[in-house]
Amino acid sequence: MTNLSRRSMLLGAMASPLAQSALSQSVLAQTAAGNITRIIVPFPPGGTVDPLARMVQPGLQQRLNTTIIIENKPGASGSLGAAQVAKSPPDGSNWLFVFDTHAVNPFLQSLPFDTEKDLEPTLLIGTAPNVLATHPGRPFKTFADVIAAAKAKPDSITYGSIGNGSLGHLTMVLLGQRAGVKMVHVPYRGGGPLMNDALAGHVDLAIGSAALVTQQVTGGKLRGLAQTSAARVPGLPGVPTVIESGFPGFESYAWWGSFTAGKTPRPLVERFSKALADTLSDPEIKSRVEAMQITLSLGGPDVQRKFLADQMKLWGPVVKEHSIKADS
Repeated sequence: MTNLSRRSMLLGAMASPLAQSALSQSVLAQTAAGNITRIIVPFPPGGTVDPLARMVQPGLQQRLNTTIIIENKPGASGSLGAAQVAKSPPDGSNWLFVFDTHAVNPFLQSLPFDTEKDLEPTLLIGTAPNVLATHPGRPFKTFADVIAAAKAKPDSITYGSIGNGSLGHLTMVLLGQRAGVKMVHVPYRGGGPLMNDALAGHVDLAIGSAALVTQQVTGGKLRGLAQTSAARVPGLPGVPTVIESGFPGFESYAWWGSFTAGKTPRPLVERFSKALADTLSDPEIKSRVEAMQITLSLGGPDVQRKFLADQMKLWGPVVKEHSIKADS
């Protein structure tokens, strides 16, 4: 048989659904054990994404029977790490843990990949409200105090977020618009650096997910002023919602999810999704995640795909309307 005829038979076989299924199962078998699997965290150590990845690492290793390596790839609001996974082979060896910036980055910068086509959704891990907090040395006792000070001296109050276009940043832009005040945004490269400066009192305010801010508030190192959920989260019963603070209907939520390279065979995606969901459902891990004020969703690939699309439709117009630019 000639090489041409062999190639024709191979292409013909791969074109049939039965052969495609067999090929996927073959790939699944090859990656089921003994190989190294990478989880790319597109942010620095600290924050919320990095500890979440490290929290599930042992359980994933056990369930997938593979060695899991956590690799931090910070930069460009998480898009550098996302690009690395988007360009990786679709063989289930590289996975991405993202934060809410993932849905906003396409509107902030020119990405070397298509967010919806080049990354395969895996799992919507969970959501949490954003929390606005201040250093105890600052004079603000309530969000109303912040608004009053900002009205008295426009562009004098500073607030930090995890970066330009982050959900915290966009939340403050909309709140400022609703309140009729202007404040100065100070972007940081991740939750760790933001908290370091907030605790040192280098910014007047800090806004971040409840997962990032709650421990500092309950420990008395920061003072909680407002949270953006419809109702107060259990971990912050003394912090009013933005709705309670005079802004009816105002809500915004941080979120965490997982993706892999586009065109990764569905069996590989579902296998990792189930292993991650099962790990997060372990009572000990679940308790630790909920202590971060994250409400677990554990929605599979299709849920994550729809959620991402909805978030892009919600926040994309805000970026465009206010001409928000990416971090330099």
